[in-house]
Formats: sequence, C-alpha cells, structure tokens
Amino acid sequence: MRIGFIGLGTMGGAAALNLIKGGHQLAVCDLDPERAKQHLALGATWADTPALAAKHADIVLTMVFGPKQIEQVVRGEKGLLSAMGPGQIWVDMTTNQPKLARELGSELASKGVQPVDAPVTGAVDGARNGNMTQFAGGDEDTIDRIRPVMELMGPMHYMGPSGSGSITKLASNQLWAIHATAMGEALVLAVKSGVELRRAWEALKIGASESWCMHHDAPSVFAGHYDPSFTLDLCQKDLGLIVEACDDAGIPAPATRLVCAQFEEARLTYGGDKGELHVVKLEEDAAGVSLRLEGDWVPHWEK
Repeated sequence: MRIGFIGLGTMGGAAALNLIKGGHQLAVCDLDPERAKQHLALGATWADTPALAAKHADIVLTMVFGPKQIEQVVRGEKGLLSAMGPGQIWVDMTTNQPKLARELGSELASKGVQPVDAPVTGAVDGARNGNMTQFAGGDEDTIDRIRPVMELMGPMHYMGPSGSGSITKLASNQLWAIHATAMGEALVLAVKSGVELRRAWEALKIGASESWCMHHDAPSVFAGHYDPSFTLDLCQKDLGLIVEACDDAGIPAPATRLVCAQFEEARLTYGGDKGELHVVKLEEDAAGVSLRLEGDWVPHWEK
C-alpha cells in the first residue's frame, strides 16, 4: 500500500521502518529531516508537509507529541484536511485527548476519509521489533481491512467506536505510572529493610506483585539511567491527559492524582528532560537507598 507516515520520533521512526521492510511504499514527513535518513535509504520518499505525505496515500499514519501537534498536522496550513478525501484512511497513533480524537476524526470523515484512533504502547523495543501494541477505535470493518498493514508494527486490538483507542491508551499509561511508582516504593522498602536487591526483584516478578513494569523497567533503574527514551516531560503530558479524562468521566481517581504529583516532583527535582523512571530515584533519594545492581543491563531501545 501507499502510506503517508507523519512523525518519525523514537517510536514512529522505528514503526515506519517495519512498514518499509514489509514492502509498503512510504512518504515520510517530520519536523526534523535528519530523522528520515534511514527511511529514505530504504526507499521511502520525503514529503515537506503533511498534505504532501497524504497526497497519494491509501493510508495516512500520524504519530506526534500530543494534542497540540496533531491538531496542527490536521487543521494547520498544508495539513491533512487540505489534502485528504474519499477512499483514504487516517490512523492517528498519537497519545491524544479522546474528545479531540473524535473531533478531528469527524472533520476528516466529512471529507470522505475513514478515521481510526490507534495509539500505541510497548516502549522502544516493541516499536523496533514489530511488537508495538495498538489500541484501535473507529469503524470495525475499516480496522479489519487495514489490520495486515498495521500488524507489521505489532498487535492491533479493536476497542470500540471513535475515541475508544485513545481512552484505552490513557488507561494503559495510567496503570504504568502507578506501577512504576509502586515498584520504586516496594524495592526501596525491601532493600531498606535488609533484603538483598536481586533477591527482592526476583521475588517481586512472580505472584500477585508481577507486572510488565517490574520485568521490563526495573533494569533501567538498576543500570542508573532511568530510561531516557521517555522523559518526565512526556510523562507529565500524558498524566495531564489522564487526569483530564478522569475529570471528564467524573471519577475521583485518588491514586492517579497522587502519582501525578510524584511525577511532577521528580520533574521539578531532576529536570523534565530526564528519564521517566526518575520517579523511582525520588524514592531512593528520600530513603537514602541505592537501587544500583551489577549486571549486563542492555538498554531496551538497543534490543
């Protein structure tokens, strides 16, 4: 298929490469042309604007920073609204406001475009290895039609009508943030109380305490880099969307709000450009405990 791909960041760039390797023709677009070097070397073409990326595409995929950026990609000058029409499909993989996802989808649908919101999870290694989970909202028949293309990037789960993918992604990030904070507290408790760190980690990876975070993210803490592939600024952007969604749904979500405050304290303490798991370092520093652990901790974005 002919695909327009807009947004070649950490996740998007890796996902786009999997589509090229799967035999599809890509026109790629990003604010930084340097990010497209590998894609162009593999046969992709460059598009200066979102409109040009969409011009001859069967499917247009977007994966940008957040709501402000995707709104500009769609509604801005030389954006998707100026270029897309009947027969085309727009799949937005941005972590977005569900309300805005539905609004933008409706605007493109009025031009004959089939909109799908399909934000992603699975970290950089998931994007690199074609195992990036997608939560899709929109017309189920359309989603089934594009599934063979989308699953070159990872498994795709149908979640319901427009906006359902965006809500599911926020719920996924909500749980991750709570798990990451709780992981730090639990490991610090164990070590501060005299349990050897490796033994504590092995024990907490099984039974009721098991989580993807404990398996996948703890090594970034042990290595001491706290996963710079996703920053505290990005965490707070996502947590802001999550709290907004909780307010819209009329739910108190006390644990989420406490965790949001912890991430904000970590951001203010260490800097917004620091790795997401500095929320664990906050607990280490407060307790006077180090969670460094010797080992061959290969960063997940290099796997």
